[in-house]
Amino acid sequence: MIFAAGLGTRLRPLTDTRPKALVSVGGRPLLWHVLSKLSAAGYERVVVNVHHLADQIEDYLRVNDFGLETLVSDERAQLLETGGGIKHARHLFDEDSPVLIHNVDILSNVDLDWLQRQHLSDEDAVLLVSRRRTKRYLLFDSAMRLMGWTNIETGEVKSPYPWLREADLTIDDDLKVNCPLSILNCQLNAYAFSGIHSLSPRLFPLMDRFPDRFSIIDFYLQTCHRARVYGCVKDDLRLMDVGKIETIDQAEAFLKEHK
Repeated sequence: MIFAAGLGTRLRPLTDTRPKALVSVGGRPLLWHVLSKLSAAGYERVVVNVHHLADQIEDYLRVNDFGLETLVSDERAQLLETGGGIKHARHLFDEDSPVLIHNVDILSNVDLDWLQRQHLSDEDAVLLVSRRRTKRYLLFDSAMRLMGWTNIETGEVKSPYPWLREADLTIDDDLKVNCPLSILNCQLNAYAFSGIHSLSPRLFPLMDRFPDRFSIIDFYLQTCHRARVYGCVKDDLRLMDVGKIETIDQAEAFLKEHK
């Protein structure tokens, strides 16, 4: 599934007249880059959600052939955020296999076929992460099972585990987490999320308890004590978030470097 429904407000004025998914980078729309990568990795079916200027995305998919069966999840009535978007599109998925989720504004050097193979049959979700500097980190135990999230600027912690929410967390230069209140006496590690993840349909029943509109990361953080949500580290990850108007030139350079 490609998240393409966002308003793209940080890319204005480009997104005043076109959806973020059709903003051009390297002479091609962002949507082209993701669809081409999925096709090259052997995927056969893709769901694209739409909201802002949805007709343009539907027209683009209609006249461009990527060798993929392309389905549209319509969010014209309400933008549902990442978790709500997945929940809304549930009927379009094959419930016997994991669903790869990819933000349309993410460019990377990730082999998506390799990532698919990292999702083991007993895992409910696999989040692609890396060691890079950011303000917000996902927290994992030594087995790379998701434990929580923190914003290092505000000190906010989200976790289903009370001891982790109450801990005075610090993160060292190696992104190791000091969590003095850990009753598990485990080493926590901090990683940055890539916006790319794989989700098992086994999680859909847990989404029934969530509203129509919610964040998928908040869903993972509220259910990781019950579900098997893991991080997958790609140490050589190179990633470009084309989320702001000033990143367009950087994205052009990124594509030239990672052809």
